[in-house]
Amino acid sequence: MSKEVLSAIMLVIFFAVMIYVGYSTRKHATDVNGFVLGGRSVGPWLTAFAFGTSYFSAVIFVGYAGQFGWMFGMSSTWAGLGNAFIGSLLAWNVLGRRTRVMTQHLDAKTMPDFFGKRFNSTPLKVAASVIVFIFLIPYTASLYNGLSSLFGMAFNVPYWAVIVIMAVLTGIYVIVGGYMATAINDFIQGIIMLFGISAVIIAVIMQNGGLVAAMQKLSAVECEGWAGGAFSSFLGPDPLALLFVVILTSLGTWGLPQMVGKFYAIKSENDIHKGTVISTVFAIIVAGGCYFLGGFGRLYGDKIKFNEVTGKPLFDTIVPTMLSTLPAIIIAVVIVLVLSASMSTLSSLVLTSSSTFTLDVIKVMNKDKMDDKKQVSTMRVFIVFFIVVSAVIAIFKDAHPEVTFIAQMMGVSWGALAGAFLAPFLYGLYWKGVTKAATAVCYVWGCGIACLQLFVTLGGVDVTAWGPILGYIFKSSINSGVIAMVGGLVIVPIISMFTKKQSEKELDEMFGCYDQKHMVSAKNALND
Repeated sequence: MSKEVLSAIMLVIFFAVMIYVGYSTRKHATDVNGFVLGGRSVGPWLTAFAFGTSYFSAVIFVGYAGQFGWMFGMSSTWAGLGNAFIGSLLAWNVLGRRTRVMTQHLDAKTMPDFFGKRFNSTPLKVAASVIVFIFLIPYTASLYNGLSSLFGMAFNVPYWAVIVIMAVLTGIYVIVGGYMATAINDFIQGIIMLFGISAVIIAVIMQNGGLVAAMQKLSAVECEGWAGGAFSSFLGPDPLALLFVVILTSLGTWGLPQMVGKFYAIKSENDIHKGTVISTVFAIIVAGGCYFLGGFGRLYGDKIKFNEVTGKPLFDTIVPTMLSTLPAIIIAVVIVLVLSASMSTLSSLVLTSSSTFTLDVIKVMNKDKMDDKKQVSTMRVFIVFFIVVSAVIAIFKDAHPEVTFIAQMMGVSWGALAGAFLAPFLYGLYWKGVTKAATAVCYVWGCGIACLQLFVTLGGVDVTAWGPILGYIFKSSINSGVIAMVGGLVIVPIISMFTKKQSEKELDEMFGCYDQKHMVSAKNALND
């Protein structure tokens, strides 16, 4: 059976299951709490897989794995391990319980809503919502771009058709079933990703004569400044650049609203412990596997496409090129794998953006007079709007590939969101001393760095004239994104020391939620 037929059969089955889940979970999406948070009663497996599948998409599998595998060789696997132990394990331990306790206490349903109620500031809530809505668009558009080369390899269909199919089907199950449909489908898609990435790694290694033979071939690839073995070494040819990648892709999740929002919906204390283990193992296999796979990209240097102007490889084509010579069944699995990863992340992004804009902007403008039914209807309208806008951008990007590529788009988005939100959110959960002014300054800092990076990227600005430090920072969206995040962690406590604090009574009431007694204090255990 040909790869086209196999892929088509698997896709039809996959789409049918997604739509059925959306239809069967529609009863959970009748009010705001159910549509956005699944009634705050989602178990550990669904929450952990929702966290993982929102984390890893075609951006990781196609964009980052290809680019960083080419740049760092096998040492790019460190990025995957960083995602697992910093982006998943540490995030669950540091943020999970406190996020669930305080957001329920404040009745906050979104990250901007948390800022508004934590700092008693409507302007902070509205500003955060606008930032989320704007900067999730380039990230969402990048999800579609990752599918272009893969579907071009398997089917003779126009790229715009792939985008439309994915957008429509994702929109259907999110609109109908809300968060619960997204969580269940994320679980199914996560299972596909686990088995799919394992099968692909085994196939690629066997194609290159086994692990030892593949590593030997990789060690023979030349690298400027190295006598040999750069791409098979422990830290690779550029450890500093690798460190920036690990920090952005791992610590960045702590400030992304679509990721942190998963902690809002956890059901019980026991679910946190289980979810922590599940999400970490998932990340080790999927993220570690993707970057490990990308590390072999240099073995296909004679087959991949290069930019005719710059002479650099087209990073988004590296992984598809690696897979193009595999058996038909593996290619079919990869198609479903990457589509699963992209649709799961897309559903999380559009639900986050639409709910945030509805609850934190539209509802505020209507002076909180919208009932639950109208709020849910408005969110559904914005889901459609968000999907359409991001799809149009993706189609435009495909027509103008010289503008940027997947990793740049994702880096700008992550840098803005994590740079603006990570520090005030993290400190806001633990420290009474964070101020409104410090949070506002962090918003401006994160978005300002990202906008400057976007100007550099889209305008093709030569940053070498800016000096060695600024030149290195703005050389890529990866570097500037890390500076935005780390800078925020420094800026917020400094500004907070010199600006007006909230009243002690107000703060004591907020943080008192951690001392409510169950069997032990709520900061140590949720009420089961």
